[in-house]
Amino acid sequence: MAAGLPGDPGPDPAAIARVVAAALDEDLGPEPGRDVTSQSTIPPDEQGSADLVARADGVLAGLVCVPVVLDAVADRLGLDRASVEVVVPDGTRVARGDVLARLTGPVQVLLVSERTLLNLASRASGVATHTRRWADALAGTGALVLDTRKTTPGLRALEKYAVRCGGGTNKRMGLYDVAMVKDNHVAAAGSVTAAVGAVRARFPEVAIQVEADTADQALEAVAAGATFLLLDNMPTETLREVVAAVRAGEATSGRIELEATGNLTLDRAREVATTGVDYLSVGGLTHSSPILDLALDLTA
Repeated sequence: MAAGLPGDPGPDPAAIARVVAAALDEDLGPEPGRDVTSQSTIPPDEQGSADLVARADGVLAGLVCVPVVLDAVADRLGLDRASVEVVVPDGTRVARGDVLARLTGPVQVLLVSERTLLNLASRASGVATHTRRWADALAGTGALVLDTRKTTPGLRALEKYAVRCGGGTNKRMGLYDVAMVKDNHVAAAGSVTAAVGAVRARFPEVAIQVEADTADQALEAVAAGATFLLLDNMPTETLREVVAAVRAGEATSGRIELEATGNLTLDRAREVATTGVDYLSVGGLTHSSPILDLALDLTA
């Protein structure tokens, strides 16, 4: 069974390799590094197995990192690579005590890899678990939960993959792939219209999204050619009115994607979705998710 989320390309392999290399440098010291405990107490030719186990209920993500960590450790130690038997793939709901994967190979490799693979998989699974709560809260409304750029430095590819594992949707990966005109850009350019025009002139190939605090800003952005609006920090009734105003003009403007953002909570999620927005963006998916407790247990 594959480790990744079915039908998903997974996180960028190069990004995961960089994260794993940096994490191992932290744990083992500069390459090749060392584990003074494991390398003292375990013969390099000793073989064994270990189970990756859930210690709490949640949604699994980050299992794709496990073989990357194991291979990198084996290469650093000059030992044979360990194998991974995936029991459940990323994106699966798991319960406390579930075995997620079985690892077999040199015991030194398994134990030296333990903390790094757990850190990555626990972090990703925490994001996926949190995201699933939002996806479940929005089920049947037609609205989707979006992530943001409020990610842990170095872990964006993994955390955004984890959002997908939890049933969420990625917004933009960075500052390079989508233009997002926010209040500071409007202040610098002089108006929403001027900011949108400047982006279109400099980078005509990119999609343009515009943050709007008021109905007037939203309608100005649409008139300027924006097709995606962030409706920021609006009370529910105001949001409902702005959505209605934008939708009323879609016969002329074409379809406009609408996102509610700011001051969103799970308790309020369905209420906001009933306004007719397409998305709710939640920075907390990646900046405030607790880890899902996972463990690696050596077997006989």
